[in-house]
Amino acid sequence: MKTSILIITYNNIGYTKLCIESIRKYTKRDEYELIIVDNNSSDGTIEWIKEQQDIKYILNKENLGFPTACNQGIEIAEKNDILLLNNDIIVTTNWLENLKTCLYSDKTIGAVGAITNSCSNFQAIGAIYDIGNLNDFAKRVNISNEKMWEERLRLIGFCMLIKREVLDRVGLLDERFSPGNFEDDDYSLRIRKAGYRLMLCKDVYIHHFGSVSFGKGREKLNELLQTNYNKFQEKWNINYSQLLSIHLDVPNYIDRGTFEKFSFLEIGCNGGGTLTSIKNKYKNSDLYGVEANKDILINLNHIGKIASSLDEIIQENNKVKFDYVLLKEISLEMNLKIIRKIKYHINKGGKIIIIIHNFNAEIYKAELIKNLLIDFKALCLREYDNGLNKIFIADSLN
Repeated sequence: MKTSILIITYNNIGYTKLCIESIRKYTKRDEYELIIVDNNSSDGTIEWIKEQQDIKYILNKENLGFPTACNQGIEIAEKNDILLLNNDIIVTTNWLENLKTCLYSDKTIGAVGAITNSCSNFQAIGAIYDIGNLNDFAKRVNISNEKMWEERLRLIGFCMLIKREVLDRVGLLDERFSPGNFEDDDYSLRIRKAGYRLMLCKDVYIHHFGSVSFGKGREKLNELLQTNYNKFQEKWNINYSQLLSIHLDVPNYIDRGTFEKFSFLEIGCNGGGTLTSIKNKYKNSDLYGVEANKDILINLNHIGKIASSLDEIIQENNKVKFDYVLLKEISLEMNLKIIRKIKYHINKGGKIIIIIHNFNAEIYKAELIKNLLIDFKALCLREYDNGLNKIFIADSLN
């Protein structure tokens, strides 16, 4: 299936030219159509678009914003997959082929995204190059490899390839988020609610200049972010921070081989972000979670077994013993209560991992040491600091 590459422009003609030139250079011509929707540019962009022979376009008489313009472009696209691409992107060798390879590797995958130099959502990597040798850098990254694919709870819309069947089922972008921001959070959630998964392709690197479309007014951008955050909250009536909460460093505290089988329990797993990051690295792990807020548990059955209480987990899985238990910053009293209950369900040599914000770490530390070393009979209590949180790891002697 061909791909309809959809780009929204509003001034910044220099970036747009670089973007289009890179698409033409690094994408097979018979595999895509190119669509630009311009939001009333005044810097020569409109005149330049009209001169191009390979671009289907819409020229708006006013700035309708990103989601609305995207919907206009989708409406005139052929019945292809849709790739939303910011105009301040430079694509690289194998970019589209690798995205499509991942997208069509499994029927449950609904959309995929790329990594870059400038992006939120942990989609940016450290990269040193100048634009002249960008593709030399990208060639070393853009080698198709399914081991470099990660499931995510959301994708940023700077580069987002969406299956046509998903688009037909989920519908267009929500225009309440115009002029832009949070429309990709909203669409990611809708895709997952429809039963599809989102994948980040770490075998696709493209360059992103960043925040060009919204200009340089940081104060106005922050106001827009807050406004659209509120709209998202009102629409879904869920806690956004809980929905997408994730501790990406937790897999680093698991001392197992990549293909080794082990059991991991997270108390207060929120929307499943941390469990998902563990499953990305340890495919054969048996994951369990406790989360009382069922509204934020979306399409996670393939990740692990999640229940509303610890008692429910223990009762439904009465023979299971855990190799790892993750606790986070709830009250000290509640953490200690959980430790006393769970200690009988931890394998010998199992570990309890406790994450506490640095601000509260010293308050917790003395009681944790006393209870983990004595009551839990821990062999030792190791302490780490990731800059934001203290991480305590206790090894069980039981």
